[in-house]
Parts: sequence; C-alpha cells; structure tokens
Amino acid sequence: MNFFKKAILPILLSTVWISVSEFVRNEFILKSYWVDHFKKLGIVFPSEPINGAIWGIWSLLFAIAVFIIAKKFTLLESTLIAWFVGFVLMWFVIGNLGILPYGILLFAVPLSFLESFIATYIIKKLF
Repeated sequence: MNFFKKAILPILLSTVWISVSEFVRNEFILKSYWVDHFKKLGIVFPSEPINGAIWGIWSLLFAIAVFIIAKKFTLLESTLIAWFVGFVLMWFVIGNLGILPYGILLFAVPLSFLESFIATYIIKKLF
C-alpha cells in the first residue's frame, strides 16, 4: 500500500494531468495548425483512436520520467529537465522530419512548460 501511495498514485495522477493537457492543447487549441500544416505537406493529420492511445502511453511514460527526475532534483530543476526531455527533444526531431508547424511553438512552449510544471508538482507533493 505504501508503494501505491508513494509511486503509483503520483504517476497515475500526473499521467491524467498530462493526458488532459495534451488533449486540450492539441485538439482544441492547436488542431487547426496541425491539420493545415499536414494538408500543405500533402498528408492527413493522424487523429485516429490509435493515435490517441499512443499519446496516452506517451503521457504515462512522461509521468514515469518526471517521477524519476523529481526524486533527484528540486521542483524547478525537475520541471526544466522534464520539459527539455519531453518536449524540446520531440520538437527538435519532428522539426527535423519537416512535420512541425513552427507557428504552434508560440502556444506550445508556455503550455508545455506549464504541463511539465504541474506534472512535476503533483509528483513532488505526493512523493
């Protein structure tokens, strides 16, 4: 039971927060950017249920990474490291692939940082 309270519960709650944050940001705030950009590339933006499931797994993996990082660093340090690992590296790769609509970064940078901060805060408070 102690392991559940100290590890599983913080990771699960953080995963829920990350999933909700990702869904709201990418489905309500930024979806038109993604769809238009992919259309210009001559491809369809992937929004099938399997894509949502993969993002759910990504959210869990990101929460696990935040949990591991947060055990070693302060709230701010953990947030910065998690944000860099979870988002900056992803943008770098999808930018390199030519599928990143750079216009989203105006919104995505602060929102993803907030997402990382709250995920880290949840874990720090419950750990």
